[in-house]
Parts: sequence; C-alpha cells; structure tokens
Amino acid sequence: MFAYKSSKKDSTQDQELLQQYQEASDLKVLGNLYQRHTEMVYYVCLRYLQDPELSKDAVMNIFEELIYKVNKQEIKDFPRWLYVLSKNHCLMYLRSQKNKSQISLDEFVKYPEDLHQYEQQDEKEEQLTAMEGCLEKLPDKQQQSVRLFFLEEKCYKEISDSTGYSLNEVKSYIQNGKRNLKNCMEAWNERQ
Repeated sequence: MFAYKSSKKDSTQDQELLQQYQEASDLKVLGNLYQRHTEMVYYVCLRYLQDPELSKDAVMNIFEELIYKVNKQEIKDFPRWLYVLSKNHCLMYLRSQKNKSQISLDEFVKYPEDLHQYEQQDEKEEQLTAMEGCLEKLPDKQQQSVRLFFLEEKCYKEISDSTGYSLNEVKSYIQNGKRNLKNCMEAWNERQ
C-alpha cells in the first residue's frame, strides 16, 4: 500500500506554493503544488475506485476541484487536506454511480428463498408468464428491441442492422421498454 511521507522541507515548500496561489490565483503555481502530490492522489483514487482509468480521470477532476476549494478553506497541512479531498471525491463518485445502476431482466423476476423448491418453480413460472404478458403489451418497436437485446443478447449495432432503426432509436426503445416492462411487472406483483 502506498503511504505518503513528507519532510519538513516539503511541507514548507507546499505552504509557500499554497500561499502564492492564494495571493495571485496563478494556476501554474497551483499546478506545481498539485504535481508534487499527484502520485498520492492517484493511489487514493485507485484504492477506492479499483480502476486505473477512472482513477486517472479522478486525478484530473480533483485538480479542477482544487481551483475552487483552495481559497475557501484554511489549509494547514496540504497533503493531508488533499488526501481527504481525494477520498471524498471518490466516495461521492461511487455514491453517484450507485444511483445509475442498470436494471437487468433478471431483476424483473424475483425468487423467494424461503419457499420449497416446487413452490419456487410454480412462482417462477407464474412470473415468467406475467413477464411474457407484459412484453406483449409493449409497443412493437420496444418489444422487438427488448426481445433482441435481452432474450437474444444482441448488441445495439446488431439490433440496428436487423431492424433498420437508428442506434439512438434502439437505445431509446430498450430504455423505454425496460421502464414499461418494470412498471407492468410491479403492477402484476402488487395484484398477487
């Protein structure tokens, strides 16, 4: 694990650069200060994001955050402050991604764990039948796109080529079809 160690000399240089930036708002000075700590920022991001490319993007985004945040706070130990800022940036990113999760077709069919195997099979069969009924209720273009994407596992381009719809239309039909299918399944589950 990467551990950041700074000497007293480094700390003094950091404070001087920080003060220069706060007085002159010179991005070059802030860039020099940030450059001294980008390796630490990268490893913090990598630890939380678990993805080298996302971590590199985060390093750039954190620099943009610095431009606004450095002048709004009293910073006594820049490396520690930057560490906390980097960690919080990553946590906020992860939190925002949780809300953007994709809904898989499997999520439409729930399997109760506490029933016996035969009861599970019966309920699964009922839900699959309900899902098929809900699929039938979708508008033709949505139905066709959803079937090709989820049941036949075709990619957007293959669906576009076989149906003649544009890529944007395919994406839209799948997105709207998923939403309509989900709403129909939720209504069916409430009736049960």
